[in-house]
Amino acid sequence: MSTFYERFERHDHAAGLKAQSTHYCPGCGHGLAHKYLARAIEELGVQDRTIAISPVGCSVFLYYYLDVGNTQAAHGRAPAVALGHKFANPDSVVVSYQGDGDLASIGLTEIMHAAQLGVPITVIFVNNAVYGMTGGQLAPTTLMGQKTTTSPLGRDRTMGQPLRMAELIAQLDGPVYVERVALFDAKQRVRAAKAIKKALRLQVENKGFSLVEVLSECPTHLHLTPLEAQRWVKESMLPVFPLGVKKDATPTDWGTWQKADFDPDALLEAVGARAPPVPRFCSGFPHGLFGGDIGLKLAGAGGDGAQTAAMLIARAAINEGFDATHIPSYGPESRGGTSYADVRLAQDEVFSPDVPTPHVLVAFNAPSLAKFGLAVAPGGVVVYDSSVVREPPAFDASVRAIGVPCSEIAAELGERKVKNTVALGALQCATGLFPDETFLAAIRQALQGKSKLVAVNEEAFRRGMRAAEGCGADDGWFGWWI
Repeated sequence: MSTFYERFERHDHAAGLKAQSTHYCPGCGHGLAHKYLARAIEELGVQDRTIAISPVGCSVFLYYYLDVGNTQAAHGRAPAVALGHKFANPDSVVVSYQGDGDLASIGLTEIMHAAQLGVPITVIFVNNAVYGMTGGQLAPTTLMGQKTTTSPLGRDRTMGQPLRMAELIAQLDGPVYVERVALFDAKQRVRAAKAIKKALRLQVENKGFSLVEVLSECPTHLHLTPLEAQRWVKESMLPVFPLGVKKDATPTDWGTWQKADFDPDALLEAVGARAPPVPRFCSGFPHGLFGGDIGLKLAGAGGDGAQTAAMLIARAAINEGFDATHIPSYGPESRGGTSYADVRLAQDEVFSPDVPTPHVLVAFNAPSLAKFGLAVAPGGVVVYDSSVVREPPAFDASVRAIGVPCSEIAAELGERKVKNTVALGALQCATGLFPDETFLAAIRQALQGKSKLVAVNEEAFRRGMRAAEGCGADDGWFGWWI
């Protein structure tokens, strides 16, 4: 059985010539590399065990051509995905197929750590000295003086020297075999085919990590004919990227490791999803507040607990059988400006987790209140920590602003970190979002392994409610769930 599909279903319904043609430009080396890889897979008899990883790059459509297991990886992350496959299924034969922009630039960290780890996987590294798919930009392997779309005058010293990846990888302890080959004539193609097969065989024999760097032609971005591009590789690339074996260590069998357990019950047990169900206290979704979709934003400085409070709200909703999303936003501000989280609640399904105009804002500091306060929807609610916000801004007349000294209450309780739980109590008092027990159950659930903190958090929640008393009951905000 051929490792290539009989028909390439990439476009035009695989009809006519399109059924047998790839997307590569005439003279591109990827086709030959594919051929040698497919031949090695066939000769070693491992087609049914092989998984090819194709990340972003010219080889992005590899899965249209090779009839093996295929996984599409994010740019540069193919080695990490390959390791995941190998650890999950040690009997698989995993091939990470990458270009120079992918492996040597955005994926440099991934390939270095994967190689040093030494786990038996095979890496085919196609080096054509340019970013091919994205428009011919400067790549880590672009030659000095070579013109690209981002180095129109040629690569100079300010852009650094080209990376010799085969030599870099060969210096590591993990790999057992590293070789650089080329494709510009028949002799080199024979060597390339042998190198790819050896790299694959070492994995089949469970010997270790192998990498084959393939110097490849890119006539399109070199602005040369295929024959001229072959000559350019021979005359220009070889002095910088000399061919040959860079490492060929005496390999030892890697042995076996425990296979991953794909039993769903075992997985649920491992992640704690088999915990006893949390009781429900709602009789329905709080439509009386803001309709069938409620958006909340919680914001503060790093350490204020906005993210934890947001997760508690989302967990409380999910415990009641509703849909909920929690989207954190940290950024550089998590150490002193405004770190925030968006929470969406819906009876059936949240369609967009983003909350640009929140119905409810919980702000733990002045910058957060100033940044998000004016975006609160008409008829919304703002809860803020009056311990640190002395002069709140003017809100829309329909927006109810409730100041609660969250930090002071937390300090009185002897645990400053519970100010976010105080704010949740104030939020509950102001909106009646859920029955009180819904929030208390979520708090107990979150603190299962920290029983000493349950009592103080429950008290903080109740103190927050008392501090905000009178904020919601008179306006008929309670009772929707009765």
